[in-house]
Amino acid sequence: MKLKVKLLGIESGKPTVVMDDEYASRLGLHPSDRIIIKYREKSAMAIVNVAATFPRKTLGIYDEVSNVLDIRSGESVEVQPAKRPESLGYIRDKILGNRLRKREIMEIVKDVVERHLSDVELAAFVTALHIWGMSIDEAEALSSAMVATGKTLRWNKGPVLDKHSIGGVPGDKTTLLVVPIVAAAGFIIPKTSSRAITSPAGTADRVEVLCPVNLAMEEIERVVNKTNACLAWGGALDLAPADDLFIQVEYPLSIDPLLLPSIISKKKAIGAEYVVIDIPTGRGAKIKTVGEAHSTARDFIELGKRLHIQIQCAVTFGEQPVGFAVGPALEAREALIALKGNGPFDLVNKATELAGILLDMMGVKDGKGATRTLLKSGKAEKKFREIIAAQGGNPEVTPDDIELGDKTTHFVSSIGSRVVWINNVAIAQIAREAGAPKEKGAGVLLRAKLGDQVKKGDPLLTIYSRTNQKLEAALALAEQLEPIGLSKRYGEKMLLRRIPTKIPHEKVFVLER
Repeated sequence: MKLKVKLLGIESGKPTVVMDDEYASRLGLHPSDRIIIKYREKSAMAIVNVAATFPRKTLGIYDEVSNVLDIRSGESVEVQPAKRPESLGYIRDKILGNRLRKREIMEIVKDVVERHLSDVELAAFVTALHIWGMSIDEAEALSSAMVATGKTLRWNKGPVLDKHSIGGVPGDKTTLLVVPIVAAAGFIIPKTSSRAITSPAGTADRVEVLCPVNLAMEEIERVVNKTNACLAWGGALDLAPADDLFIQVEYPLSIDPLLLPSIISKKKAIGAEYVVIDIPTGRGAKIKTVGEAHSTARDFIELGKRLHIQIQCAVTFGEQPVGFAVGPALEAREALIALKGNGPFDLVNKATELAGILLDMMGVKDGKGATRTLLKSGKAEKKFREIIAAQGGNPEVTPDDIELGDKTTHFVSSIGSRVVWINNVAIAQIAREAGAPKEKGAGVLLRAKLGDQVKKGDPLLTIYSRTNQKLEAALALAEQLEPIGLSKRYGEKMLLRRIPTKIPHEKVFVLER
């Protein structure tokens, strides 16, 4: 059937077209069915949306399709129904609880990357993985398929090291210390990171305060060859691109069944051979117990072994933010202060522990001691500034140069007492309410942490924002959520919350890469 093209000028993230219901019916098409569109020597597959009021005998084309066909409005195309993707049968098998083979998983991932699956079909697959889980064989097959369907980086020198945190703890800017420490030790560490999904700041958001992070492959190679390291955003590199599409479905469903293959595929694609995985553990973290952390670590180590990556895992304390700063600019500033030798104890301790594990894996005697020497000597700071310069930033930047939100307020203690708990999720919510991560200068600065003694009226948090409206909203949220628990001694306050409560609470889902 021939139809006239109408360019819609819309991007949907997948090849999509719109057709009126009469002509869709003539072709036997239903919403989310697929068609083959032929134009001159080119063809494209697209998912069909059916509209009752769309112009008859017209095919509305989204940008993803028009870019493939290189077509203009008013031209005619040949349209015919497409065969149902083979991968849908395998998705149905997983819905029924069956184990998938390597070839079947490859077919699913290929169709995901080529945008042949609708949101409903992709959601069905991710949900089935969440319900039934995946075997280690399936995780290996998914990781390998996600690497094979994207670009990869290979290095002429090595060994290649990397570090990754599974997330869940606000203020965790340890990557900004680990990378220059390891690079200053003479090892290669090409770090690609994500932007925030549910947190107030991803590593890429923090680094972007100091220098560009949206680097192409050849730019990453140039920076790493010059400095031994990079701190780049991975979203523009097409490394394991299926992962980004899976995340788009996981986030609204508040599930994360692809955690292991997601992380390992990105490490394999960047060429990493030795990786330390940070697993923050505790109340308010993604992993709640040490037992759960051990189980997760064993899975990471086994999956890494199958993909020829040596992995060691660090189970770290995750019951409060790392350092005091939460929000892109605040965290970049605190990382720079730490590299200059005046950083918070817990931030420096965690960063040197993680970097020390990597150096231990390289056979360095007393890896943690070596990292502390690199930090105290100023070599790590010098390397960090080299990386900033190589990525197009100002290597002379100082903490005072970093612009913070000019509207501030304090959330204060109502009693004289001691800090006995900190709600990580609440801290993250308050920082996001203030405008982070979109507004780089917005966020929260903790003024007290676990075990600290405070007086009545002492500030517990300083909130930064760009607007008074967001500042007031963040303060109101802090007063509602009680992000910091106070008590004169443990056990004195046994009633944490009464349910049902007048304050409606929605369980917050943490999804970070």
